[in-house]
Amino acid sequence: MALITLQDVVLSFGGSPLLDGINLQIEAGERLCLVGRNGEGKSTLLKLLAGELCPDGGRIVCQPGLRIARLGQDMPGDLPGTVYDVVAGGLGRLMGLLARHHTLLNRLADNNDPAALTDLAAVEQELETVDGWRFQQRIESVLSRLQLDADTVYADLSGGLQRRVLLARALVSDPDLLLLDEPTNHLDIESITWLEEFLLNSSHTLLFVTHDRMLSEKIATRILDLDRGILRSWPGDYANYCRRKEEMLLVEENQRADFDRKLAREELWIRQGIKARRTRNQGRVRALREMRRQRQLRREQLGRVTLETSMAGLSGKVVAVVKDVSHRFNDKPVIKDLNTTILRGDKIGIIGPNGAGKTTLLRLLLGNLIPSQGTIRLGTNLKPVYFDQRRSQLDGEKTVIVNLNDDGGDFVEINGKRRHVIGYLQDFLFTPDRARSPVKILSGGERNRLLLAKIFAKPSNILVLDEPTNDLDMETLELLEELLMDYTGTVLLVSHDRAFLNNVVTSSLVFEGNGRVQEYAGGYDDWLRQRPVVEVDLQVKKEKGKGRIRMRLAGPRKLSYKECRELERLPMEIEAAEEEQARLYAAMADPAFYQGEGTPVASAKARLAELEQLLATAYDRWQELESIKDKNE
Repeated sequence: MALITLQDVVLSFGGSPLLDGINLQIEAGERLCLVGRNGEGKSTLLKLLAGELCPDGGRIVCQPGLRIARLGQDMPGDLPGTVYDVVAGGLGRLMGLLARHHTLLNRLADNNDPAALTDLAAVEQELETVDGWRFQQRIESVLSRLQLDADTVYADLSGGLQRRVLLARALVSDPDLLLLDEPTNHLDIESITWLEEFLLNSSHTLLFVTHDRMLSEKIATRILDLDRGILRSWPGDYANYCRRKEEMLLVEENQRADFDRKLAREELWIRQGIKARRTRNQGRVRALREMRRQRQLRREQLGRVTLETSMAGLSGKVVAVVKDVSHRFNDKPVIKDLNTTILRGDKIGIIGPNGAGKTTLLRLLLGNLIPSQGTIRLGTNLKPVYFDQRRSQLDGEKTVIVNLNDDGGDFVEINGKRRHVIGYLQDFLFTPDRARSPVKILSGGERNRLLLAKIFAKPSNILVLDEPTNDLDMETLELLEELLMDYTGTVLLVSHDRAFLNNVVTSSLVFEGNGRVQEYAGGYDDWLRQRPVVEVDLQVKKEKGKGRIRMRLAGPRKLSYKECRELERLPMEIEAAEEEQARLYAAMADPAFYQGEGTPVASAKARLAELEQLLATAYDRWQELESIKDKNE
């Protein structure tokens, strides 16, 4: 039996239904990625599965005793107490007892308080009654797995660590189904990589929403696509989904074009007048009425975002020359001895953990901040525009139109052409009603699109983008990538989206700790290949009669005979596994495959999961052995 089943579920908040008769089965062990455009209802579907919303129609059938936990998209910044208190909050009624027990233990550790000892005995007796020790062990186990300090105050943590605490809060209830809504928001690349490994090694059944394409490619075993109220399931990885979705949309477009041509012919026929009241003609009239009804109910796909920047003419060939620049903040080195030259047309990615100083580096490069040491010489005719990740350029109380045009005018000028603000905002998928709404009611994705519309309307030859990808759907991300690749000016980009960095930037400035910023050619994957890896084989030898240990560095390791044979065998094993995987995908693409008993379907899904894990391990091993071989050639 599936963990949870949705049957013809309908949900609407007025207007077209967000969920229009959807059906879904989630089996144990699956990792499902839910994709769809901003505003399609992805977060709403997660809340429905978590029991926080009730459907307007249809049925939701759960396994008896099913435990579900949800990690929301937004970060609650007002949670009081320590990390232990917040994590224990995931246990509901036991939270108070466990938090009280933890506080009393800390009091006794600080000073031997007799009153605390008496209170502790009473609390422990209560915990015995409700079997609280088992839950306390679970909290300690989760804190250990997620490498969290129980006594740290939650409010003092960085955004990435707060996200990790909230994940621990969801895991502590030991859910059968874990729902994650944009889990990589507010995380730096190191934290995202940790999350990937954690989820891959976790035994939980997952349903997650993400705009991070690399995360979905590595984690997902099935893609769920929510489009115009309809939920479709696509077996396989994200790349397979993109290819098959494009094919489906092309077939849908052709079918609708045929339907519209037939409808136009029938409308022309009826306008010419029915020449006789024959049975055949009456049937044709009824068919026309049905076609009109179907056309009225049709939900068109939302238009694509249209991105265009307003250019301000070329800047000088040299944009910035940075020489021996160091900068300190509160006596802490943020940047140390940085040297680089930025030329017109460069697309620079800035990579580093949260709090490393990426935004400080942007301000230095723009001349908004004076370095503690060294010089920055800026070029001529520089016209920068700045995308602020905190969206401080937007006023939540004012309308979308007023935020777009600071002077409140009805027109914007893009590359010498005047455009009405309503028409321009429609390029960013804002309807006229939405354009007249206050910014405070917009979703995160809509606010990002508005800020992009605002900065692209200003003439520029330098785009400075600080985390522009947060909350954007994947289609808009791909369009933004295309615009930046074709942009003739200079781009300075801070992002934790690895695929976005790979596709856009030509070089990267990477914060490598202790204020050291190193320049590398290419994007994120290029940096991984080029960065220095300390491979130190410490051969420890203890000298006779002496208590000290002497260590020496070993030379490059060579492949053993067994590893050489393994390297020869791996490509054949990978090819065989990929062929079996392709056969399974082909079988599962046939609708008849699902019409028989459920056992072959479950077996096929389980085998696909095994093959994906096997291929991932084989590819990693192949890369490791090839790397050792290359270093000895």
